[in-house]
Amino acid sequence: MSAKEYRTARSARGGLLVVEKAPGIAFGDRVLIRDHRGRKRNGLVIRSAGNSTLIQVYEGTDDLDLESTWVRFLDQPLEISLSPELLGRIFNGIGDARDGRPPIVSSIRRNINGSAINPAARTYPRKFIQTGISAIDGLNSLVRGQKLPLFSGSGLPHNRLTAQIVRQARLVDEESSFSIVFAAMGVSHSDARFFEEDFASSGVLGNVVMFINLADDPPVERLAVPRVALTAAEYLAFDQDRHVLVILTDMTNYAEALREVATAKGDVPSRKGYPGYLYSDMAEIYERSGRIRDRHGSITLLPVVSMPSDDITHPIPDLTGYITEGQIVLSRELHNQGIYPPVHISPSLSRLMKDGIGRDDTRSDHPSVASQLYALYARALETRNLASIVGADELSGQDRRYLEFAEKFDRYFVGQGEDEDRSIIETLNLAWDLLSMFPKQALTRISETDIAKYHHSGKD
Repeated sequence: MSAKEYRTARSARGGLLVVEKAPGIAFGDRVLIRDHRGRKRNGLVIRSAGNSTLIQVYEGTDDLDLESTWVRFLDQPLEISLSPELLGRIFNGIGDARDGRPPIVSSIRRNINGSAINPAARTYPRKFIQTGISAIDGLNSLVRGQKLPLFSGSGLPHNRLTAQIVRQARLVDEESSFSIVFAAMGVSHSDARFFEEDFASSGVLGNVVMFINLADDPPVERLAVPRVALTAAEYLAFDQDRHVLVILTDMTNYAEALREVATAKGDVPSRKGYPGYLYSDMAEIYERSGRIRDRHGSITLLPVVSMPSDDITHPIPDLTGYITEGQIVLSRELHNQGIYPPVHISPSLSRLMKDGIGRDDTRSDHPSVASQLYALYARALETRNLASIVGADELSGQDRRYLEFAEKFDRYFVGQGEDEDRSIIETLNLAWDLLSMFPKQALTRISETDIAKYHHSGKD
């Protein structure tokens, strides 16, 4: 650690501090800043060129008296302390305790930027994670090591849904250790209080690590949150042999902070003002999830992405879709009908679902039941469109059955209570209740053996 301090700060704006005449400074070095009141702030070098060094200050640059500001370059990256005692704790965006308890004391400290995983060392995501939510478990199953984003819109209940997933998520294999790392970026004080109180009152906080960045915290701190969270997840997964579910909410707030900092730095803007490196920056975060050969643990990632104006082609959800393995999309139409969770089944997709379900993971009929439900629901949506044109009274008896199926599917399969935790067996049995509305010969995607075993309407 350098003992030399500089008092050559030239300007400060938007959480960025410019220091002159500080030679030999490397990109990514950690910085300690002491202001005119003796308070310390943390920073990181994000550009070093010639005699000018640009620093992002995590606590912001408000009220800095430049002439009385001292800057020390520590010749080390931003690190956090790691220990099993992380579980049950609440931290801020750069890993400092915000729950009133002492900081983590450990001999293990790691760079928040992590180290690249050798692609040859990765192994394919497998094994089912149960969320207790039928629309996810039954039709868009989450698999250990997968990246499955949740696409939402302003005013939709993605906070309630992610809180429910934190409360209910578990492994069907109860012998494995399972933990959750929850990181919130740019959330309001009320939302932060909701998450903290919800996890504490439900008794799951002891198995959760929380990182909270508030909306009025400096934007530059927001850029560290997902990296700090994933560093904690990597320790729990690959050092402590746990299966870890990482929830990042909301990646749109992260991208907005990245755009704000990039603009202040003078970077050339790209689509909608976001920097051209938005894709590689998000990929750097998302690709830290997965499974590694010869390691028991895994990191599964569920990032929340709010879509401005419900536009799924907006750069943030658009680029996220290229990096991840599917998406869960929330529907404003279902939300307006009072259906919770308002999961829009048609555009939702889990590309790795087939590798986490079936005889050895859920139940042997799960793949064919999911396929049949999708096929019937697609036909039911076509019938709804037809009914909106010609009227329901003009439909045939078979078409009216499809309309009834769609109504019950939305209300009783997709819709469920906020405190209702359904096992995968309960979800599949509920699916068979819906499939049994149709005669056996209409279920063309399911084997005769499964139809004989589970079809219970008595119809031929």
